[in-house]
Amino acid sequence: MTTVDADTPTTTRTGQVLAWGLWDWGSSAFNAVATTFVFTVYITGKSFDNGGVDPSAQLGWALGLAGIVVLLIAPVTGQRSDSSGRRKLWLAINTAVVVVCLGLMYFVQAAPEFLVLGLLLLAVGTVFFEVAGVNYNAMLAQVSTPRSVGRVSGFGWGMGYIGGIVLLLIVYFGFIKPEVGLFGVTGENGLAVRVSMVIAAVWFALFALPVLFAVPEHRITPQDEKRRVGFFQSYAILGRDVARLWKTSRQTVYFLLASAVFRDGLTGVFTFGGVLAAGTFGFSPGDVIVFAIAANVVAGISTISVGVLDDRLGPKPVILTSLIGLVIAGSLVFILHAGGTTVFWIFGLLLCLFVGPAQSASRTFLARLIPPGREGEVFGLYATTGRAATFIAPTMWSLFITIGGAQYWGILGLVLVLAVGLALLIPVKARQERIS
Repeated sequence: MTTVDADTPTTTRTGQVLAWGLWDWGSSAFNAVATTFVFTVYITGKSFDNGGVDPSAQLGWALGLAGIVVLLIAPVTGQRSDSSGRRKLWLAINTAVVVVCLGLMYFVQAAPEFLVLGLLLLAVGTVFFEVAGVNYNAMLAQVSTPRSVGRVSGFGWGMGYIGGIVLLLIVYFGFIKPEVGLFGVTGENGLAVRVSMVIAAVWFALFALPVLFAVPEHRITPQDEKRRVGFFQSYAILGRDVARLWKTSRQTVYFLLASAVFRDGLTGVFTFGGVLAAGTFGFSPGDVIVFAIAANVVAGISTISVGVLDDRLGPKPVILTSLIGLVIAGSLVFILHAGGTTVFWIFGLLLCLFVGPAQSASRTFLARLIPPGREGEVFGLYATTGRAATFIAPTMWSLFITIGGAQYWGILGLVLVLAVGLALLIPVKARQERIS
């Protein structure tokens, strides 16, 4: 029998769900503009190459280091937000740091000596963005009921995709594409991209505010009070919690492991999609952004729509179907790569059709297992396992390119990661006992 606490609503309140989803909408400023399609492309360009280590390799090292930091702190910060009753406060603080990092990217001029600053801002922003996500995901239980958690989660993911579309349209047509954009901004010295990052900072700050006002703070219980300890002692508690989780709900541990693998594959699809479009299928930088907009449209619509199936059929069938679709579509991109841009438009968008539902259903799968009051802690483990696997997709991407001698072979590396994640998920029981 499912237990609930004072935080668990008996009905879904539209205003709170909308406010919660707007954070996802605003977070597209970091996901779509900073880490995927605009700023990372900018700082790995020729302007930042000083003849030494490839800027792309340095970017990988910086984000890898950020992943290690998240790996170490995410579960403890989530646990402490649960026991302190300051979940919303920490969401606000972590979001504010990300906003500041976005704004400071304006000062990263198009010259090699500014590469370190750009990488530092990306790395710091990534750490605080991931930790903010722990608190944000934990709030899912505060704005949804057990019957609506799938729809609400899908709505949040969909809002993120749609927000990315709108923001990419603004920065692309307002600043990046025109020779002279809004306010007389040009591309000289990277100004178009740098101003776009200021727009992104304002965007995230603005749309992060509603959730801080509309959703009540997490209310702690006497049991939470007992769990409140010093920072370093939190790691000892974490170790005991993981051991208890292994004893009481191994299916949850198995799911965390499986999801770590396939979520890294999902991330790889978006991370390397633009690179593949430009390097193998002949897309120009502008074409890549246009494709990105279309990709977000497809992913957003499918994610919101499939949220209903998540509630009716359960999250596991949604994840399995999505992963099978991704493996098939990815394989077809590899097999038909000689077909040029048409092939990538068709099967690239097909990949995007399945990515969002898999991400959203993965979150609801876990949300249905977490006992009241431990959302932050377990979602911290969710972030930790995901971050621990972040090396898999990039490694397989590079390994298969080395083996095949051409960039399009990297597709098989990503397909393999998704297939392994699928294989690990199949034995996980669809109906699991709740964590005690």
